[in-house]
Amino acid sequence: MSDISKNAPIESKQQLIDYIASGAKPKSDWTIGTEHEKFVYCVDSGKPVPYHGERSIKAILEALRDEFDWSPIMEGDNIIGLKKDGQSVTLEPGGQLELSGAMLKTLHQTCAESTSHLRQAQAVSEKLGINYIGMGFNPNTKREDVPVMPKGRYNIMRAYMPTKGDLGLDMMLRTSTIQVNLDYSSEADMVKKFRVSLALQPLATAIFAASPFTEGKPNGFQSFRSHIWTDTDPDRCGILPFVFEDGMGYEAYVDHVLDVPMYFINRGDTYHDVSGKSFKDFMNGTLEGFKGEVPTIKDWEDHMSTLFPEVRLKKFLEMRGADGGTWNRICALPALWVGLLYDDQALEEAWDMIKDWTADEHQALRDNVPRDALNVPFRNTNVQGLAKQMLEISAGGLERRANLNNMGEDERVFLKPLFEVVESGKTTAQRMLDCYHGAWNGDISNIFKDCSF
Repeated sequence: MSDISKNAPIESKQQLIDYIASGAKPKSDWTIGTEHEKFVYCVDSGKPVPYHGERSIKAILEALRDEFDWSPIMEGDNIIGLKKDGQSVTLEPGGQLELSGAMLKTLHQTCAESTSHLRQAQAVSEKLGINYIGMGFNPNTKREDVPVMPKGRYNIMRAYMPTKGDLGLDMMLRTSTIQVNLDYSSEADMVKKFRVSLALQPLATAIFAASPFTEGKPNGFQSFRSHIWTDTDPDRCGILPFVFEDGMGYEAYVDHVLDVPMYFINRGDTYHDVSGKSFKDFMNGTLEGFKGEVPTIKDWEDHMSTLFPEVRLKKFLEMRGADGGTWNRICALPALWVGLLYDDQALEEAWDMIKDWTADEHQALRDNVPRDALNVPFRNTNVQGLAKQMLEISAGGLERRANLNNMGEDERVFLKPLFEVVESGKTTAQRMLDCYHGAWNGDISNIFKDCSF
């Protein structure tokens, strides 16, 4: 949509439905948008990096701007991000640094993009005594010791989160993830992809599990990041049972979003706190503090971005179930979902795999995978067996895509670390725990030597 249409007033629910429908595009135009976050820490102390100071998040962003020609994103006087060639570098609430990649055609391109970003980030950070680690939860820092980034929307969220759940602030300040954004061709295609990816998301959570520590000690989970979402905000998180029901489509998702309370309204550099209030009232011109004003499409985009289900629909579908991870995991996550969702045969095979799963089975997977990952039982097998089946379907899809790199390898090359996990039965979390109880001798500081980028 153009900026003009983003500023157009919303006069009916149909505009919201049309907004999502406008994301549909022919298969020839489908792209891959990869997002990945990582924790930023001081090499000498293992502590998170503050926003201000000589050794800071601000210094990283300014160095990337000056040395690699990124354009700054400002909020007031603060540099809060960067943009270049369809990519953006942004800050999560606790200083986690995120690359939101450009929409690219192949996995080879998206992996090259991630590699370029990480090399640039390392080039500027090395001079500052800063490094990065990819995992799902900050392994050693207390919540109160995490520096807060100067972004207005985060101030509102930080105040509202504790009213809805006990772990929302941990989600904001101490978690990190890898995500991928993928396209659909029609409403029916969106629905099938939504159902398949939502059903299989716990399997991805298991394979990518990498958050077994809290404040230097084992926390009893393999993906504590995933567990955190179960106690963040029930209004905007979860597995969305209505997606599997008759009548699922663009309108059903719009109705769901309209039922979720708002966080904020953004005007210029100012974020107005409307947490807990109704977007429907905003549309009716009766929102307290904004009476007589109706929202724009930009306001709708902002509101949609404050929902946090395992799969999120905008004008594309976002896969949201994975912990942050190492360099090769950043390339593996989009490969998994592209193989499953962008090949017709693979999508049909994945649908056949999950189409008779019950609501209770979906919920049981979601509830149990954060703790037990691949070991969760399911019917006559377990998540490890399901994950192997899922990876084989994805590999078939990637083989049929037949996109080769300059060494003649197709996109299946990116699935190798995931096959290693399911064939060994050991997640990254379990390998970290083995080190903790073995070579690290219970000293969490070793994680920064062994697991950083």
